[in-house]
Amino acid sequence: MTPARDDHAYPPPAQPPGTDVLMTGPAPGSSGHGGPHEALRPAGHTEGHTAGHAAGDAAGDAAGGRTVRLWRGRQEDARWVRPAFLALLLATALLYLYNLSASGYANSFYSAAAQAGSESWKAFFFGSSDAANSITVDKPPAALWPMALSVRLFGLGSWQILLPEVLMGVATVGVLHAAVRRRFTPAAGLIAGAVLALTPVAALMFRFNNPDALLALLMTVTVYCVLRALDGARTTWLVWAGVAVGFAFLTKTLQAFLILPPLALVYAVCAPTPLRRRLGQLALSGLAMILAGGWWVAVVELWPAASRPYIGGSQTNSFLELTFGYNGLGRINGNETGSVGGGGGGGRGGGGGGGWGESGIDRMFSGNIGGQISWLLPAALLLLVAGLVLTWRAGRTDTARAAFLVWGGSLLMTAGIFSFMAGIFHEYYTVALAPYIAALVGMGGTVLWEERTKLLGSAALGGTVAVTAVWSYVLLGRSADYLPWLRWAVLIGGLAAAAGLLLASRVGRRLALGAAALGLAASLAGPLAYSLTTVGEGHAGSIVTAGPAVASGRGGPGGGPGGGGGDGGFAGRMQPPGQQGQNQQGQNQQGQNQQGQNQRGQNQRDGGMPAGGPGQPPTGSLMPGGDGLGERGAGGGGGGMGGLLNGASVGSAVKAELTQNAGAYTWVAAAIGSQNAASYQLATGKPVMAIGGFNGSDPSPTLAQFKQYVTDGKIHYFIAGGGRGGGPGGNSSSGITTWVEATFTKVTVDGATLYDLTGRK
Repeated sequence: MTPARDDHAYPPPAQPPGTDVLMTGPAPGSSGHGGPHEALRPAGHTEGHTAGHAAGDAAGDAAGGRTVRLWRGRQEDARWVRPAFLALLLATALLYLYNLSASGYANSFYSAAAQAGSESWKAFFFGSSDAANSITVDKPPAALWPMALSVRLFGLGSWQILLPEVLMGVATVGVLHAAVRRRFTPAAGLIAGAVLALTPVAALMFRFNNPDALLALLMTVTVYCVLRALDGARTTWLVWAGVAVGFAFLTKTLQAFLILPPLALVYAVCAPTPLRRRLGQLALSGLAMILAGGWWVAVVELWPAASRPYIGGSQTNSFLELTFGYNGLGRINGNETGSVGGGGGGGRGGGGGGGWGESGIDRMFSGNIGGQISWLLPAALLLLVAGLVLTWRAGRTDTARAAFLVWGGSLLMTAGIFSFMAGIFHEYYTVALAPYIAALVGMGGTVLWEERTKLLGSAALGGTVAVTAVWSYVLLGRSADYLPWLRWAVLIGGLAAAAGLLLASRVGRRLALGAAALGLAASLAGPLAYSLTTVGEGHAGSIVTAGPAVASGRGGPGGGPGGGGGDGGFAGRMQPPGQQGQNQQGQNQQGQNQQGQNQRGQNQRDGGMPAGGPGQPPTGSLMPGGDGLGERGAGGGGGGMGGLLNGASVGSAVKAELTQNAGAYTWVAAAIGSQNAASYQLATGKPVMAIGGFNGSDPSPTLAQFKQYVTDGKIHYFIAGGGRGGGPGGNSSSGITTWVEATFTKVTVDGATLYDLTGRK
């Protein structure tokens, strides 16, 4: 292979520049590979170029000039480039907005916290589950802040909760496009953006209110900033990367740090500046990260515990304990004190993965997980190898090779941790991989396209398409009744495209382009179908997956495919083996009071409990804008695992009872478990105490504290049912339940059991 110059990763293709839709822009040897990207210009060129444009804009009509430039883009771009990018963003927004309200409040655990934050700035700051600040969610609050601000500005509703997540998805596509396009072709950026937008788990989580959407955006921003820093060893961009990681920590704690090793190593080796300066820049970036993420931690730890909410998910009311225990190393070694069945150092069920399925190198491909993320994962890995081979002889500071190392290192590090972690793991965690996969596909695909006139280049490109088609055929086959014609169309079309690309050096450019288009269509057909299925139905509760039900496989609790669950953090909440979210996964809540929910989780059980058995199935998730009636039309503590994973349906009579004279109480009610309490809080708009936090296992409040609240007249009702109760010492929620049942008279309203705490027996 021809040795590459220090500023170019591989030789340019034979055809003249500007004649190929995948090679739009100046010739690679002029102003940079695949287009006018700063990463390939001499130092100072970008600043002068930008200044020239700014001067030109100022000379003409400002408003008209901005409009033209917004639509036209860079002067040196082909005319289709900017409109295509805007069309990508618009299509992503329309896809993610479609049928958005079908999910109602989605994960009511976080929706209730957003509602609380909209009512109380103190709850906003701490991430409290209720406006009276009894306990926080078991994550830092950054992911709650956009939702809480939206609710504060526009009122409580499904769109107000979920629209910020959609905007995060569109922003992630835009940032990814910008990151890839700067060093490669406009087509590379568009392909990367389209792959991300159509990844099924992305179509799920950018329409759902778990922290994963914001985390994916911030991780993409981090990589973008590092790539900008590598272009000229710019300290400012590296500092901004540290700031992004710091805010990512405030989104999902230690998961934000998974990509730090490859990013730091690549910069330390590849940045075009002396080693001492590189290390100093990394130190400044680390300091920025500590400040951006540590200020909130410092405030919480220094704040008197008696005047702030209890730190949910911890056993000692400490955010540091939560971070390094339950939300940190516990995810790796399975020692998850405070989770359901946690603290056992490996959980139950499948070998090597505790109760969360068998771990191993193929975890991202197996069972239900494969259909969430792995459609183009084999292609991304192959294209990573191809990109590194093509840039092997480039100089140390080559930005193309650095881009492959940054995106590829982030993918391998994150996927490796996910594959072998012994603690709680959910399918939707894999949305973190989507930007890395998409970037590698966009970069690697266009790089190999430019090498198509060589036998090895065309063989690698055709082989990648063939592998993708075969893997899509396998994934589609896991749902035997799901579009059976599609798997054959994808296989035949992909293999035909692979054959055409293999002969790309012998056929004309138009035929090669046709083969490339067919290969891209075949590669994206499966993810597109899954994504359309995902946006076509509502998803609510703690356990959600994209696409249709699949045959039993590894990946979920007990080795089944329906795993997942919890609250969406890196330390999600556990679901018992075999239960697998029956009747709950991806419920089709396309209308209030709708019955016959799409119970995909039913078909995903692997020896699970029958409906109506232990761990009653959800009774329907609370929908905004009405009486909150679910399938039963009654109040009761329904939901998976007794309301632990999916909360309750709240009838109109229960709502009226709880809101009567609500202003006289700090909490209109108290309930075991955050999901159960959230249902009543969202229905009434009033604070409801979540005893024991998400699992009902946190020691908050203690029995003595609860008795004092009752004596002081701060709680009106106790709602029976909900979570499992009982902390590690058995002295919290279970003790409260026993005391309430022995002391107060119960009353049944719409099937819900209430205890009026203002009058004893």
